[in-house]
Amino acid sequence: MIRIITVGSLKEKYLQDAVDEYKKRLQKYTNLEIIEVKDEGLVEKEKAMKLEEERIRKHLPDKSYFITLEIEGKEISSEDFANLLDKTTMENSNITFLIGGSYGISDSLKKEANYHLSFSKMTFPHQLFRVLLLEQIYRAFKINNNESYHK
Repeated sequence: MIRIITVGSLKEKYLQDAVDEYKKRLQKYTNLEIIEVKDEGLVEKEKAMKLEEERIRKHLPDKSYFITLEIEGKEISSEDFANLLDKTTMENSNITFLIGGSYGISDSLKKEANYHLSFSKMTFPHQLFRVLLLEQIYRAFKINNNESYHK
């Protein structure tokens, strides 16, 4: 089971369509759950991060391999990401990804993570990033099953 906890909700239809497409494609490989928690918006940073952390914790399973998506995380190739997912699913039946809010992810959540992943040093809109993450998860399953997929 792969769970994605994300701060904020999708607003644009074209992004929701992309998410729905990848959810459909991933059904062949895994159970997928996407959980949206409320984004506090641009209020005071510490207050927003604390409230978002409380909401995230309500959905964070005890027994799950926990991966945070953060600029400071490790950048890896799609092949290495596929290997990470393959190895992790052999040892853990659940993987949880966390996409933070406007201010990122609280330090205490980062400390609890098993892995810190970065797609780039660039900043992406959180709504678009959800699509990027789903595409890379799908690509990883294709790689791990020796199935062709565009490069």
